[in-house]
Amino acid sequence: MNKSMKFSRLLVTLLVGFSLLFAGSLATKAEAAPKYNWKLAMTWPTNFPIFGDAVQKMANLVKEMSNGEMEIRIDSKNKHKAPFGVLDMVKAGQYEMGHSASYYWKGKDVSLMFFTTMPFGMTAPEQYAWFYYGGGMELMGKAYDRHKVYSFPGGNTGNQMGGWFRKEIKSEADLKGLKMRIPGFAGEVLSKLGVVVTNIPAGELYTALDRGNIDALEWVGPSLDLNMGFHKIAPYYYTGWHEPATELQFLVNQKKFDALPANLRAIMTTAMELAAYDMYSRSMNDSAVNWDLIQKDYPDIKIRTFPKEIIAKLKVENNKLLDEKAANNAMFKEILDSQRSYMKKVRAWTKISDFAYLKDNISE
Repeated sequence: MNKSMKFSRLLVTLLVGFSLLFAGSLATKAEAAPKYNWKLAMTWPTNFPIFGDAVQKMANLVKEMSNGEMEIRIDSKNKHKAPFGVLDMVKAGQYEMGHSASYYWKGKDVSLMFFTTMPFGMTAPEQYAWFYYGGGMELMGKAYDRHKVYSFPGGNTGNQMGGWFRKEIKSEADLKGLKMRIPGFAGEVLSKLGVVVTNIPAGELYTALDRGNIDALEWVGPSLDLNMGFHKIAPYYYTGWHEPATELQFLVNQKKFDALPANLRAIMTTAMELAAYDMYSRSMNDSAVNWDLIQKDYPDIKIRTFPKEIIAKLKVENNKLLDEKAANNAMFKEILDSQRSYMKKVRAWTKISDFAYLKDNISE
């Protein structure tokens, strides 16, 4: 065999080898490619801290635990342009999943707002106990079944602050005609005291306050509020009454979820639960860190508590509205009765455990 033939044979061997290697690489990539590619629409802006981080954590967990069999692409409201249209998009199958808050759907179905939080309602630990051991998950499933979606707890902010106000609220008269951004049932309650209520997406809050379109707003608490800059315009920061345990939600299209293999349904459920509790822990930490900053570095922020007569009036109006709606809505009444009954039981324990401990041991 001459040198030319040897070289040709070597070249052929190398080409065959590279071809097999390349083919093997493609096969490996094909095997590793996700079999399920889902899309999730969230109410929050791009790179929104804590809320958006919880969604990303869930998606990462699903990908890792499924060994890449399933991937979830996240679209913020900047992309889909419908922050308050997430329920409709998931229901229609435009998105397989969503991340939002159940009380945003109050106008579509008033019974859904219970699964976020209620004025003068349960704290986060109490509410989680109700969800997982007090019948809350079953009731949420029943309520959302009418909309052909599943709803899962999606992360808790803990007790929220009562809002940022341009002027101090000294009496009920100061609420008359006040324009305020506040969602959920609290808005209906405040409207009974003369507040003009509106709801505005997160990314538009600062501009609305700065331009005077609103006189006050509530958002979350120190964990997120400080970075939003509301204190530059509205220095009065009130303690809360309206959202003691704000639970976000993962929405999932029923048909799409039911079509998944059992292992992926289990993975998704686990990932959502873990991401939700992680958000609650993160919220607690970031609120503590930012509250410390407020005390040290922001002396112009004026911390206030609503006068007792206003709180008393809010409680009266809250209960009246609840009873009125329960009289005309069987699903609403069933959830309300469950929450009231469970809170009576769990609050007795909270008083003798956490409250007694803090009352006797808290230091100024």
